[in-house]
Amino acid sequence: MILLVKLILAHLLGDFLLQPYKWVKAKEEKKLAAWQLYLHILIHLVLIMFLAFDAAFLKWAIIIAAAHLIIDAGKVYLMTENTKRLYFFLDQSAHFLVIVFIWFIYEGNTFHIQDINYTYILLLITAIYILTTPISIAIKYFISKWTPHDGKKVDEESLAEAGKYIGILERLFVFGFIITNHWEAIGFLLAAKSIFRFGDLKEAKDLKLTEYVLIGTLVSFGVAMLVGYVYNWLLPWL
Repeated sequence: MILLVKLILAHLLGDFLLQPYKWVKAKEEKKLAAWQLYLHILIHLVLIMFLAFDAAFLKWAIIIAAAHLIIDAGKVYLMTENTKRLYFFLDQSAHFLVIVFIWFIYEGNTFHIQDINYTYILLLITAIYILTTPISIAIKYFISKWTPHDGKKVDEESLAEAGKYIGILERLFVFGFIITNHWEAIGFLLAAKSIFRFGDLKEAKDLKLTEYVLIGTLVSFGVAMLVGYVYNWLLPWL
């Protein structure tokens, strides 16, 4: 496991700390003609070997570096201005998959497809999905009759769909805390959100807005806790 940690650290150092933004721009503009791309790959190779500190790992380090070159090249050729955010996450996911795959092989780990409990995975995916868009829509309809100022004031002073994504993230956090048996963390999360919202609500001096936000928050937390409880209750039955 320590090797996996070292490989991830090498990637993070090489891709973020030791890659200036001007290198990133140069790769986007010149693509394979950018010398920064090859220096970037060389830095990754050196970091991997330095942290792994094992000459026998050189072959695997070269494979990781070569895969990094292919992934980065594919990114700069396929990415557009409108898809930068998407390709950033795809790029990082691909790098981590390669790292985990190489570590898995090098450490001699064995994997059997029949060992996977697909029922657990399906239940987890279902629970997570329920807490995203379906619950967002349900809560929106549930509290719609209390929307202050016909929703205009809230919409004008907020980022686009910010409330939706904040709600999704908070429910996923609550769900994660419950299934890992860290109920006390829910209190910290609720307190943190209250602190951030307190200033806005105080300045608004709008009782209806305060009650609207409070209802939405409590419903969101309550649903996430219910889903987490049901998930834990179902596990022993699978």
